[in-house]
Amino acid sequence: MKLGFTFFFNSLLLGTGLAMDAFSVSLANGLNEPQMKKAKIFGVAGIFALFQLAMPLVGWICVSTVAEHFKAFEKFIPWIALILLCYIGADMLREGLRHKEGDGEKPAVGLGGLLVQGVATSIDALSVGFTVSDYNFTEALLACLLIGAVTFFICFAGILIGRKAGTALAGKAGIFGGVILIFIGLEIFISSLL
Repeated sequence: MKLGFTFFFNSLLLGTGLAMDAFSVSLANGLNEPQMKKAKIFGVAGIFALFQLAMPLVGWICVSTVAEHFKAFEKFIPWIALILLCYIGADMLREGLRHKEGDGEKPAVGLGGLLVQGVATSIDALSVGFTVSDYNFTEALLACLLIGAVTFFICFAGILIGRKAGTALAGKAGIFGGVILIFIGLEIFISSLL
């Protein structure tokens, strides 16, 4: 893969889609702690960004290792990416459509709670290792850095919005993220056929 427009566009879209769960949680964190200091806002957004950066990279390492040893596995990667991204996207859509105001408890905003939130909102990003499996290490790292940067800014904004507007947008964010992930899955699959 060359570092062209498609690479950066897909990485930014992937980052946006993956960050929607973290955005929803950031909204709730902002509502839960309306007087959150700027330093903590940076820290919370940083935790989400770090997890969203690390999980796809771990997935890429796993997939690259398997693909190196089993070349026959590579032809299934677009299928796996399609299935995983569509499944995750459909799940986000379902949750977003089912979201009702007042659902769930307010999340904890202590360090332990933030680490749990970071893992919970980024575990699906492991599957992104399948979508970037044809990248070399530098490209995979750059894609993951872009995903992390997008997540940071989205979560930072989510906390600020949550402090002002509450969680009314949380369900819509999940729907938007789900649509993006399904679109990326379809794009990866279709481009592998061409």
